[in-house]
Amino acid sequence: MLKFAASILTLCLILPSAKAQLLEVEKKTIALYKQVLPTVVNVSNIKVARSFFNETVEVPQGAGSGFVWDTTGHIVTNFHVVNGGDDFVVTFHNDPTQYQAVLVGSEPKKDLAVLKLQEKPKMLTPIIVGSSKELQVGQMTLAIGSPFGLDHTLTTGIVSALGRKIDGFGGVKIHDMIQTDAAINMGNSGGPLLDSSGKLIGVNTMIFSTSGSSAGLGFAVPVDTVKMIVPQLIQHGKVIRPGIGIGVLPEGAKKRIGIQEGVVITYVDETGPAGKAGLKGLAQDRRGRVIMGDVLIAIDSKEVNSLDDIFHALEKYKIGDTVVVKFLREGVKKEVKIKLQAL
Repeated sequence: MLKFAASILTLCLILPSAKAQLLEVEKKTIALYKQVLPTVVNVSNIKVARSFFNETVEVPQGAGSGFVWDTTGHIVTNFHVVNGGDDFVVTFHNDPTQYQAVLVGSEPKKDLAVLKLQEKPKMLTPIIVGSSKELQVGQMTLAIGSPFGLDHTLTTGIVSALGRKIDGFGGVKIHDMIQTDAAINMGNSGGPLLDSSGKLIGVNTMIFSTSGSSAGLGFAVPVDTVKMIVPQLIQHGKVIRPGIGIGVLPEGAKKRIGIQEGVVITYVDETGPAGKAGLKGLAQDRRGRVIMGDVLIAIDSKEVNSLDDIFHALEKYKIGDTVVVKFLREGVKKEVKIKLQAL
């Protein structure tokens, strides 16, 4: 019996522990998950409604994910996660408390929103913010969120593609989206996409799927866009973007009147930059016939053929910057310098 026990002891000493058998890449992934876990939250969207008996009831609108932006309690998530909600509840890993939050601001065109905790946990751990400028296809990605309500789920993959243009809200595309094959499902929205050092590189936003579940085509708003938008939402509650003060003809209507290139100006704010520069929109003569306005064809070196093009041509500029606007008036090319103002 003693000999058998000694043999078992010897065998235990020889066999490596399960922990020791982990590959180095596995150890690193586990460490990254534990590092980022305190920064990731669940976000519940609640609508306040009236019941049949005229009583106030709270109706869950949906749920998503988010992450801690700073120690003052700002939480970043997707606009579509909080859209239509009146109250918001934020929960943390291994913390049973449900923390109430209020909406600070949102930017539908980038599908981003910021909440502010009304009460905070004893310790808040902001996420480490990285950069999306130097990302390369093939590098490792990690996504953490609450797919189908299963909180703090980790999935891994790679950067599958960069520079994707995906339809967003407000009639414009979201540019420079990161495509990843890390599994993203309903509930992952608003959660962080991380690089192999645990730094934020994007906000998981949407998937392409015929079934509604992950098909390996997930998309994230790049962190460089997040860094540009979130401080404005915190400070102003909205994004104050530069513009030229015009209205444009919808794409379908433009093509019906035989114009293939450029953007037909329908309205010009006389007090705005375009109005001050002399641009003209659609008008009517005394007989009620429509007189064609100017056709915008370029802003600086960027051709514009849609509202989306105008939005992104002006996106990188600041209020007070000057741009050269090129346009057609009765078939003649013209250009004028315009000083951008806040919209």
